[in-house]
Amino acid sequence: MTTAAEWLQGARPRTLPAAAAPVLVGTGAAAQIDGFALVPAILALGVALALQVGVNYANDYSDGVRGTDLDRVGPLRLTATGTAPPSHVKAAAIGAFGLGALLGLVLVVITGHWWLLAVGAASIAAGWYYTGGRSPYGYRGLGEVFVFVFFGLVATAGTTYVQAGTVPWTAWLGAVGIGLIACAILMANNIRDIPTDVVAGKRTLAVRLGDSKARRAYLAGILLPIPLAAVCAAVAPWSLLTLLLLAPAAMLSVTVVAGARGRALVPVLAGTGVYELAYGVLLGVGLAL
Repeated sequence: MTTAAEWLQGARPRTLPAAAAPVLVGTGAAAQIDGFALVPAILALGVALALQVGVNYANDYSDGVRGTDLDRVGPLRLTATGTAPPSHVKAAAIGAFGLGALLGLVLVVITGHWWLLAVGAASIAAGWYYTGGRSPYGYRGLGEVFVFVFFGLVATAGTTYVQAGTVPWTAWLGAVGIGLIACAILMANNIRDIPTDVVAGKRTLAVRLGDSKARRAYLAGILLPIPLAAVCAAVAPWSLLTLLLLAPAAMLSVTVVAGARGRALVPVLAGTGVYELAYGVLLGVGLAL
């Protein structure tokens, strides 16, 4: 029987900063224009976390039943290792998506923005078909598009919109920055998995670019958000707090450029997740102040 600790590992908690960071930036942008609203902010965070867990379980299930997770480095794969039956992992994914949908419905009822139901449905569909369905787009090198759009633009700008009813340009810049870092997390994950993905026929963007170019793409993902946040200082000077991230960005860059592979990239993944959370906190606070 699968233990609670194993289910927690399968949920991949190290990825949750990628869900919290856009909500922090979006809330900061709302506060910047005096639109902060606590309850919508909390609900937006709940939706983001639930969808992230749903995506993680969905990927575990879909990759597991396809056999592409048989020889992997990193977090526990519930399906591939036989730790949990595939049907149970699938049910966990559906449950997490369902919780996200329920919280999203409450958010829509409170704010009255009913058209956001379509956005929520699209987010869930994108999360499932990343590795699910007959032709998963994650296997064709389009995973970064999903991450950038839904965990960057939609999550950040959407958080601002449900609170303030509008989305200022600072929120959009923050959304791009968050999206780029989220893509960097995925790129680091896929650089680690290039050898096994090639064998499994999984054509991620890292596989398509090749090792060297994929590493340069990772660097762009963590470095470009800092100048984007600095531009926000034109109206929110405290946004320059994000310059504190130059040192950790350099440390992560050195590890990747040096050619870390396999298990050596696991700390990079964790570090990039913390980096995104720090970016969300610093930019969110900087915009709010």
